[in-house]
Amino acid sequence: MSDWIIKVENLGKRYRLRHQQERQQYLTLRDVIADRLKRPFRSPNPVLPATEDFWSLKNVSFQIKKGEVVGIIGRNGAGKSTLLKILSRITRPSEGRVHLRGRVASLLEVGTGFHPELTGRENIFLNGAILGMTKAEIRRKFDEIVAFSEIEKFLDTPVKRYSSGMYVRLAFAVAAHLEPEILVVDEVLAVGDAGFQKKCLGKMHDVAAGGRTVLFVSHTMQAVSLLCSRGMLLRAGSLAYVGGVKETIDLYLSTFVKASGSDELPDRRPGSGEYRYTLASPAREYFGGAEEKTFHFEIQRRSKLVGRMWLSAFVVDSTGVVVTQSDSRLVGALFGDFERLAGQFRLRSPWLKPGSYRLDLFICAHGIVDAWEGACSFTISPVMPYQNSVSEDGVKAGVVFGDFDWQTDQPAEQPEFPPQMSPPGDEEGTDSAKMATA
Repeated sequence: MSDWIIKVENLGKRYRLRHQQERQQYLTLRDVIADRLKRPFRSPNPVLPATEDFWSLKNVSFQIKKGEVVGIIGRNGAGKSTLLKILSRITRPSEGRVHLRGRVASLLEVGTGFHPELTGRENIFLNGAILGMTKAEIRRKFDEIVAFSEIEKFLDTPVKRYSSGMYVRLAFAVAAHLEPEILVVDEVLAVGDAGFQKKCLGKMHDVAAGGRTVLFVSHTMQAVSLLCSRGMLLRAGSLAYVGGVKETIDLYLSTFVKASGSDELPDRRPGSGEYRYTLASPAREYFGGAEEKTFHFEIQRRSKLVGRMWLSAFVVDSTGVVVTQSDSRLVGALFGDFERLAGQFRLRSPWLKPGSYRLDLFICAHGIVDAWEGACSFTISPVMPYQNSVSEDGVKAGVVFGDFDWQTDQPAEQPEFPPQMSPPGDEEGTDSAKMATA
């Protein structure tokens, strides 16, 4: 494969973690003074931090051809962002080598390279220069960048007053118009609205059609399947698979099949780590679409206290779309420090469509403490939560089902379809149908 544009050989990135060791017992001020009086010449034992080597990437090797659009997928903590930072020359590898044949433009974090006190206009020139554009090149493409970002009205406003969506619009517009040989995009498009995401995907498609190379990291499998010509799956810092997009996505989704919780090591998960989820499981593997869905969880303290926390749960469908977020703050549930916490998360709506879903769990304080992607998986029964069955065109649209009614000033005709029947022995589906008619 001599026509490569990116060549990675035995790449590894090591971080040294420091853990503050806790004393075996808590001492009062009186205990400390008494001990010093008894042994005045003895130096107190310092609390030394314990160190641990953490390999974010290990033995990663691959080659990418010019003009390929490669989707890099994997769970949180798999090493995707670390790989992109190394390819973008933001951080150096601990071992191995990276060979690049061309200029790299990267969009890894919202607002990277922006100065908050400068205006949007000034930041276009600043960020363009950081990315390697000449002043003449920026001036030539200035109008295109502004038109693409759709922030012309706020061009002379300091970017510190921009929303996160405006940030990512401007940042992507600058990076996309750099015309690099290699464009690296991390999961920042999730910040923009649906219209802008579609626009960005179209731009990346145009970049690829022009013979340039795109590396695209996303948790939205639909975007990966539409945009990419090849896929790479990272797992726990290692390259698990390189090949066709469909095969890569199928292999990634298979890691969420386990219903009683994922086998990912807690210390590899993102977050500061003072507390970690240690258990997550659905009350049943199958639920009816309209019934309440219950999940059991357990959290344990791993290190220092953090103060008040809140919990959050994301229900994610098989394409990577977040169907709903349930933040405990919205229902007035905050939690103080504890050694162990066990509980239940109950989801009463929306009515989920038949299929497989996963539950992502988060602990948050001043930042993210634990982010457990694919904490557990569950399945929604194929029995519809409605009184009558209809042809496929009556239920195929939309992400979820709705609890609705149609009322008119004239009596409606009864459908000719027979009431939907549950499969033999599926009492759960019958209960769901009853709920819809109640």
